[in-house]
Amino acid sequence: MSEDLLLTDLTDGVLTLTLNRPKANAFNEPLIKATQTAFKDAARNKDVRCVLLTGSGKIFSAGQDVTEFGGEHDQPRSFRAHLQKTYNPLVLAMRQLEKPVLAAINGAVAGAALGIALAADLRIASDQARFVVGFGGIGLAPDSAVSVMLPLLIGLGRAAEAAYFNDPISAEQALAWGLVNKVVAADTLADEARAWAQRLADGPVYAMGLTKRDFNRAHLAHLEEMLDYEAHIQEVAGRGPDHKEGLMAFLEKREPKYRK
Repeated sequence: MSEDLLLTDLTDGVLTLTLNRPKANAFNEPLIKATQTAFKDAARNKDVRCVLLTGSGKIFSAGQDVTEFGGEHDQPRSFRAHLQKTYNPLVLAMRQLEKPVLAAINGAVAGAALGIALAADLRIASDQARFVVGFGGIGLAPDSAVSVMLPLLIGLGRAAEAAYFNDPISAEQALAWGLVNKVVAADTLADEARAWAQRLADGPVYAMGLTKRDFNRAHLAHLEEMLDYEAHIQEVAGRGPDHKEGLMAFLEKREPKYRK
């Protein structure tokens, strides 16, 4: 089943990974595990010179499938344990892969999936793409390296605005702020992304890997520590009243009432 959730294709040095869990490509544990495994295999496979990550359909990914966490009367899960098992290793695998990773953002991306997209080296987006921090919508704090990568790319003030208000960032605004490298028409995204990925795969990948190592050391030296701290903070947030109300409102398809 996990193979169907993540479509893979290796052609001319480009490993294309397509999130394939309709209708929103939301991450559940099998999809996360399959993506982790794909990046680990990419590191070992000399035939892989570039990884292209995208989503099927019109959505990149809505992030974590919150229905995995149940409702009000279900046994609470540990957010810290979940992150340490799922997104934290995936983000680290992407950043530690000494090969270029290109994300093709074909539509909306939110929550943990935003962290995955930001962990890529380069991002090319459809003009229909929308970027939503998402966590605040269910009373949580950012995780999956969003608290690290988003301020690094767009600045602390803009990141705070995006996290607190939870308003979508358009593709055009994302380009202006440096959140993505390029925006193209939706019907040309696949071809444009493939062309970029092929150019990367045909380039000096060994030197790119060393450059990525430099960038990680200069700007993300404490990434693993921060992922662990995010998991701690998310455990606190997950036990708080805002998340309880936010999650129930989401499941009941209503507006949350935080000032009860």
